[in-house]
Amino acid sequence: MSARHKTSTEAAHRVVILGAGYAGMAAAVQLAGRVKRREGVRVTVVNAQERFTERMRLHMTATGQQLAELSVPELLEGTGARFVRGWVTAVDADARTVRIDDERVLYYDTLVYGLGGVADTSAVPGVEDHAYTLSSAQDAELLADRLARLGSRSRSRSRSRSRSRSRSGTVVVAGSGLTGVESAAEIAERHPELHVVLLGRQEPGATMNPKAKTHVRAALDRLGVRVRVGADVVKVLPDAVELAGGESIAADAVLWTSGTRVSPLAARAGLAVDERGRIVTDAALRSVSHPEVYAIGDAAAIRQGYGVMHGTCQGGMPTGVHAALSIDRVLKGKRPKPFRFGYYHTPVSLGRGDAVVQFTRPDDSPRRFCLTGRAAVRYKETVTASPWPTYGRMKKMPASGAFWPRGGRFTRVRGAK
Repeated sequence: MSARHKTSTEAAHRVVILGAGYAGMAAAVQLAGRVKRREGVRVTVVNAQERFTERMRLHMTATGQQLAELSVPELLEGTGARFVRGWVTAVDADARTVRIDDERVLYYDTLVYGLGGVADTSAVPGVEDHAYTLSSAQDAELLADRLARLGSRSRSRSRSRSRSRSRSGTVVVAGSGLTGVESAAEIAERHPELHVVLLGRQEPGATMNPKAKTHVRAALDRLGVRVRVGADVVKVLPDAVELAGGESIAADAVLWTSGTRVSPLAARAGLAVDERGRIVTDAALRSVSHPEVYAIGDAAAIRQGYGVMHGTCQGGMPTGVHAALSIDRVLKGKRPKPFRFGYYHTPVSLGRGDAVVQFTRPDDSPRRFCLTGRAAVRYKETVTASPWPTYGRMKKMPASGAFWPRGGRFTRVRGAK
């Protein structure tokens, strides 16, 4: 870093954290808690909005349910970390700068890159123009408004005796992964007057054991969700979706949950990325091309013994904490330790009164044991509600956030340093 970018009053080591999602907040609170009594380190958190997005509850927001307003700046109060609101529009990895809203420039000595993934709306024609997504709270609220209007129209029709048997509005959920399953169940439960169709290449709950998978399908059947397996959407129209083979399914609203993508900013910055645009990291979560950059959460291609991690809250938060621990060690002149993480569960809500929790091996393969019904609902809600109080505990006791399953033999990578 060129000395000309530091004045005598700006001699602190500048750590800039991009993104205040599950991983970014974990990194920010953990690092700020460890360095707040230490002179010479300044932590800045950049996020597009002040409100914390509970991504694990966006399917609830999409059906009009009111969630708590969680403030990122309020949580950071007392930590010494500075909050900057704005969109990250460019990163220059060689100059070590971040551009905010195309107007402001922040300089960094260490960067934590935690800009999360969003729905991939570019792979299939029409998705960008005609489908809803759950990439943000604002996106979910747009869908909630559309569903409310469709529901009102359907109820009005049903009150007319001459049209009592007419078709209600149809909502197509494209993508039968966990987000698609949760969304379809929530919409069907909150809007029983609407037809809900779940389309996907695989059976819902495909990665679960037979008992859990059967429970998922039974719950969807009970809620009236029509499931189409082996359906490949090739185009989204204003009033329908087209499937491979030429079939068309009418739709008054389409929710796209089939695949995610990351911001292209990392690749444009000159950082080494994988085929999906994620920053390739070493064992300590540093960019293999720019070691002063740490990548966390969805933005990182983190290799473990079982392969590259996929984006989840259960894995994202530990990456943020570990990045903070690594930075703290480097600032103390120590060598960062390798990151290891093993998966342990897959909780899935099936409306407000039902759920399934598939317990997993560290490589995310299903174990024989699972929870269903009310016990699973309580477990799922505990997991979903846990990040915010976890951050609060880390403010007071940073070490409290440094515990997670390391995965044993499943996560060992030969030759990792």
